[in-house]
Amino acid sequence: MSQNTQDYVKWFRQSSPYINAFRGKTFVVMLPGDAIAHSNFSNIVHDLALLNSLGVRLVVVHGARPQIEARLNEQGINTQFHAGLRITEATHIPLIAQAIGEARINIEAALSTGLPNSPMHGAHLRVSSGNYVIAKPQGVIEGIDYQHTGLVRRIDTKGLRSAIDNGDIALVSPVGYSPTGEVFNVSYADVATQIAISLQAEKLITFIEQEGVSKDGQGLIRQLTLATCAQHIEHLKDKPAHGTRLALSACLKACEHGIPRSQIISFTEDGALLKELFTRDGA
Repeated sequence: MSQNTQDYVKWFRQSSPYINAFRGKTFVVMLPGDAIAHSNFSNIVHDLALLNSLGVRLVVVHGARPQIEARLNEQGINTQFHAGLRITEATHIPLIAQAIGEARINIEAALSTGLPNSPMHGAHLRVSSGNYVIAKPQGVIEGIDYQHTGLVRRIDTKGLRSAIDNGDIALVSPVGYSPTGEVFNVSYADVATQIAISLQAEKLITFIEQEGVSKDGQGLIRQLTLATCAQHIEHLKDKPAHGTRLALSACLKACEHGIPRSQIISFTEDGALLKELFTRDGA
């Protein structure tokens, strides 16, 4: 037996406790729009398909910030941001809906592939999307009217549970609907966090571009308590690290509301998700 084969057998055996532990558990995955446009996206999809085949109940919440930016820029529209949130005018909603819809369709298409000699062959995944997010206006904050930028009012927990109980991958977009039929542009981090809390998921898994969370060039921080996580978010307050800060804030809020563990991994590294979940040292 070659060394590579021996290493594979050893890894596969060592991964079995994690496979057994995760079967039937609910994972919420927070996938930014930048990840959808990255060359490693297809590998992430393959790894999500593998988790589904191992019996993990998956909810994937996707972002669409770069896709929205591109669609608005095509029309010569420069939207304003305040406190990291887009101010969404009513006239921009059709363009934003198109960008979000395109991102969702690209994910659905990737999860539907099944060519022979590919990791997705024989997977037969079913993706469930829908109006799972009930939203309300963000309102006026510090004198700024956010217009059609919304907050999660409620999650259709029953509908989501029905989808993942059926073996579907639930795919949720960063958009919410009011009881009066209004459409709101909602932060995908807010959506993912609220879904994880409402389902009492086993994990919230967030993707960022960087290898992980580091501090002042001292290498990766492998683990954070809630208190040190809050301190690190404060440390990042004035730095241009939107993705990392957003992920940390989502993880902190989820864990404060009973989620046992939240993880941050890179969407640029092939296999980071599997390494994080099925090896002792993680990614």
